[in-house]
Amino acid sequence: MRVSKVLFTWFVWTGICGSAVFSQAPAPAKAPARRAANASAQSSQPRIMANLLQLMRGTLFPASNVVFAAQGTDPAKVPAAKDPSVATDPLANTYGQWQAVENAALAIGEGANLLILPGRKCSSGIDVPLNNPDWTKYVQGLRDAAMTAYKAAQSKDMDKITDASGTLSEACANCHDKYREKKDLADRCKATGAKP
Repeated sequence: MRVSKVLFTWFVWTGICGSAVFSQAPAPAKAPARRAANASAQSSQPRIMANLLQLMRGTLFPASNVVFAAQGTDPAKVPAAKDPSVATDPLANTYGQWQAVENAALAIGEGANLLILPGRKCSSGIDVPLNNPDWTKYVQGLRDAAMTAYKAAQSKDMDKITDASGTLSEACANCHDKYREKKDLADRCKATGAKP
């Protein structure tokens, strides 16, 4: 009988201590959920991966060339590549012809939004001049030119795409003349006549 009371007391005591320990420990299922929520919140924030030169060469330059190519070659007459899914010519790929021109124009418009993300650097290492009022004006000019090109591509009208190409070229040149065309590459992103 005495052994039974001792065992009973021991079971009660370990049950109390065990529940106290488990009640203080975080629930295992909540910790991974919390980490996943934090990771999701962090991954949804824009992250700068390219400097301005890389962004231009990787996104805006290729997309602009699709629009510019359409003024000399009717996109509707560009045959699909042998394997359109791996074609390097946007006009001959799976989403080619006029759809490629539409997509390129939209990519330029979306790319303009990337030009105003805080934290982007120029290839020289200085910050993109987001605080210069003309930068905002030039970015808006690029957006407007992109939408003009998009509407022209939707119309499938060669005269309209030629005009839109001129508008796009002018929007690019406005900014390039002030910020890109420098003898010394270290001076890129500095406004003409501006000091660092």
